[in-house]
Parts: sequence; C-alpha cells; structure tokens
Amino acid sequence: MDCLFCKIVAGEIPARKLYEDDQVIAFHDIGPQAPVHFLVIPKKHISTLNDLSAADTPLAGHILFTAQRLAKEQGCEEGFRVVMNCNDLGGQTVHHIHMHVLGQRQMAWPPG
Repeated sequence: MDCLFCKIVAGEIPARKLYEDDQVIAFHDIGPQAPVHFLVIPKKHISTLNDLSAADTPLAGHILFTAQRLAKEQGCEEGFRVVMNCNDLGGQTVHHIHMHVLGQRQMAWPPG
C-alpha cells in the first residue's frame, strides 16, 4: 500500500512522535498551523471517515480520548481544536483517517 501514514506506522518514514500504543500513533504535523499541532492516527488503515464501520467504534473513541489527553499534556488545558477532514472536498489530503489537534492560539470561526 502506498499510504504515507501507513509508512509512518511501519517506521519506514520518520515522524516526531508524541505517543504510540497498540492502536494509535500521534506525531507533530510537518506544517504546523498553531503552536501546538499534532495528528492522531489509527494504526489500522481506514481511508476516510465514510469507511468507518460499527466495529471501529472503540477505535474512534480511543483516537478522540488520546487527542484529549495529549492536548492537555501539550499545555492546551484552556482550549484546543480537533479537526478530521473527509474526502477531497472536505480537505483530506492523506487518505488514512487522522485527527488534527491544534492549540495554544485563539481559533477563529468559521474555520475556512
């Protein structure tokens, strides 16, 4: 499979890791849009949010909980934003689900 994030999971491409367990990996974004900007991705390849199944519900919850815990560890107790893009029209550029976590700056609305 020619998936950038699968290659990061496999250790074929380096990443500045924040966290890793048997289900997810979290690493700093290479083009940060905030003082804190990291991604949480599942180790299992799932192309888009539309491809999640009911069986993936525990994994989806683990991604969200990991994002919340790491945001706190990164000093974002006062607030942070999580973003998951879906498909090209939604702004997804890597087709392996991933959650962006951005913090330590004021976020605007609408996001863009």
